[in-house]
Amino acid sequence: MRRLSLASLAPIVGAAALSGCIPAAPRPEAAPPVRQPPRPAPPAPRPVLGSDWRDWPLTPGDWRYQRAAQGSVAIFGTAGVTRLTLACDPRTRQIRLGRPASVAGAVTIRTSSTTRSLTAHAVAGGAELSLPVADPLLDAMAFSRGRFTIEQSGQVPLVIPAYAEIGRVIEDCRG
Repeated sequence: MRRLSLASLAPIVGAAALSGCIPAAPRPEAAPPVRQPPRPAPPAPRPVLGSDWRDWPLTPGDWRYQRAAQGSVAIFGTAGVTRLTLACDPRTRQIRLGRPASVAGAVTIRTSSTTRSLTAHAVAGGAELSLPVADPLLDAMAFSRGRFTIEQSGQVPLVIPAYAEIGRVIEDCRG
């Protein structure tokens, strides 16, 4: 067997030691992570409503009455969120019932004494319908026992308290 001398191993050991000093081939840069836009909050679940609308919970909010140069208006909603408007147009002697963020189509209004289907038309930012100031549906809304509903296909029903602001707008318009 042949013996290796230390002198003959020196170049091999030196080469092995120097091989650790050779820089490694550059690694390809990892692509930056793809930033996903934040997901929108899931829509609020539709309330489970019983068969009798008189037992449905009231829509959150309160009425505000405003007198204006061209009539008066009652606004139902919470801070920053209008759910329903009832406005007097004294020129035409009409009451406009508006629902922001709604769509044109069939609307059903239920009171403790009346149920009627009407057609709302599209306006900027929602839908509205107009009623002559003498329409008995307006009195039914004002004097409904505690609440009335506004129902529309594809929309969460509004269960509105029958407060005095409704009657004020109607009486302002009737003169």
